[in-house]
This record gives sequence, C-alpha cells and structure tokens, in this order.
Amino acid sequence: MVRMGRGARLLLAAGLILAVPLATDTLSDQPPPSVPMKEGGQPRTKPFLSTYRLPDNLTFAGAPVPVDIWQVRERIEFEFYRFLESEGDSILLAKRTGRCFPPAERQLAEAGLPDDLKYILLVESKCISAAYSRAKASGPWQFIPSTGRMFALENNHWKDDRRDLELSTEAAVKYLKKLHDLFGDWYLAMAAYNAGEVNIQKSMREQKVTDYWKLHYVTETMRYVPRIIVSKEIFSQPERYLGIAKADLYSPLNTEVVTVTIKESQRHLTSVAEQYGTYFLELKLLNPEIRKDHLPRGTHRIKIPRRNEDCPTVCLKADVPR
Repeated sequence: MVRMGRGARLLLAAGLILAVPLATDTLSDQPPPSVPMKEGGQPRTKPFLSTYRLPDNLTFAGAPVPVDIWQVRERIEFEFYRFLESEGDSILLAKRTGRCFPPAERQLAEAGLPDDLKYILLVESKCISAAYSRAKASGPWQFIPSTGRMFALENNHWKDDRRDLELSTEAAVKYLKKLHDLFGDWYLAMAAYNAGEVNIQKSMREQKVTDYWKLHYVTETMRYVPRIIVSKEIFSQPERYLGIAKADLYSPLNTEVVTVTIKESQRHLTSVAEQYGTYFLELKLLNPEIRKDHLPRGTHRIKIPRRNEDCPTVCLKADVPR
C-alpha cells in the first residue's frame, strides 16, 4: 500500500519551500456572481459559500459519480465546501498544476490510463515533490518505503527517488494499473491506493459489498475519493472557480539532465551548482530527491537549468553571456 493512517499535515525537506495547506473550492452550475464594487473599484462584499452549488452530474475516469444517492452527495459536498473555505490556498494549488501535471499527463497517456488520475497528486501531496508525512510517505505520490521498493524507487542515505516527479509517476502508473486490474473499478483502485489492497478486500468481504460508495472504512479513505473527485471539478476549471487564467499557472521549468562524476569522497552541491552556472538553492529545488547537501563519489544524473547555446557542454559562471 502507499500509506496507512497518514496525517493530513505534510512536512518538507529542510531548505525547501513550505507547503501551503490544500484548498479546495467551488462548484456551481452557473458562474459565481460578480462581486459588488465600491467607487474606486474596491470590493464591497464577498459571495456567501452557499452561492456555490455542486453540479448534479459528475464523472471521473469515464464513470458517473452517483450524486443522486444522498450519502454520496453529502460526502462530496462536505469536501466541496471544505475546499471553498481556503480560496488563497486553492489559488496556489491551481498554479502548481501547471508545473506538476504535464509529466503525469504524458505518462498516464502513454500507459493508456485515464487522465483524471492526475488529480490524485493534489490530494496526496498538493503537487509538492518534497512532501513527507508522519507515516514516512514521501514525494508527490506519497509512497511509503515498502511500496517504493516494490517499484524500484531507490531510497538511501543520499537520495530518495520517491521525490522525483517523473520516476514516482512512473511507479504510480504501474501501481494504479495493478490495482485497477485487481478491482476492475477506479474508485476501489483509488481507495486501495490510499489504504492498501488487502485492507480494502477484507472490508469488502466482511461487508458483502463490491461498490466503493457502499463501503464503510476509516474516515481518511472514505474522504479520499470524494476529495479527488472535487479536485477534478475545481482545478480543471480554475478560470470558472478561482478566477485564474491558464496563463497564470506556473510554467514547467526549462531544465535538462546532466551526468556528474564525483571522483573525490564527496562534493558539496554548491560546487556542482557553480559548475553549471546555477546556485545551491536552485539545484536543491530542481532535485528534491537529493537528501544531503553534497553528492558522494560516483556517477549521478541531476537536473540543471537548460544551458545557453553559447556554452552547450559545461556552462560555467564565467561563460554565461552578459
């Protein structure tokens, strides 16, 4: 399983940007009403949360969401309005999707899996590669150590591949496909991603149900799938619900991968950064999988800012055109 009983609070690796709490937001069959303005263009009032309504028709991964069932609708509305409470946090989360979604979209498409599964990233880690939980789940897809090892994600004193967005997405795609093959249903597959397939199967047998929406389990897992569904509705339409244009989303970083050979016992990342015309903080942010402030002897592949064509081999500070 990916994790069990994981607290909602996520911790970041030292020196990396502080995570902003997940915000979820709004839904309405009609666009939110405009905010009345005072003279001079200052806002006078803000719409009540009750202004927003959950749509009567929702789908996820090509399957309808049974919001006509009272307890299903109430569970989803609970998450819907919880997200609405933190508009600023939701705006930041929406902005992050511009950077963390493209690799997931590409790998899901290559594997023939539904694009909607990318919204798991928002609930698992808020699109933060260095996210870490008290259950020792790490990375954007929140793999615990044992599940990470199942999918060849290296985790040692020096590095944690669970924090590498592309490597962990590759592992998540394989795991989600395995779970869907086992359950034949994406809702159950996502519940098993959260709680572990053995636990979900046991509860299904005990309760004699085969439908996720009729399954009783721990609160976290019962909230997990509704939160992903609400995330899709809100963050697939940031213009409508948050007033954010696609141009406002964070752009994918322009990077390239280089091979670095360390011949001494270890080399500080400051020295490596200078070699490639960047600086320590940027190198750490681009490579959250690197645990330490230095690299050990050996060969390593790291991301750096894409180099200028004027210095395509090794772009030293002195070589950067001014």
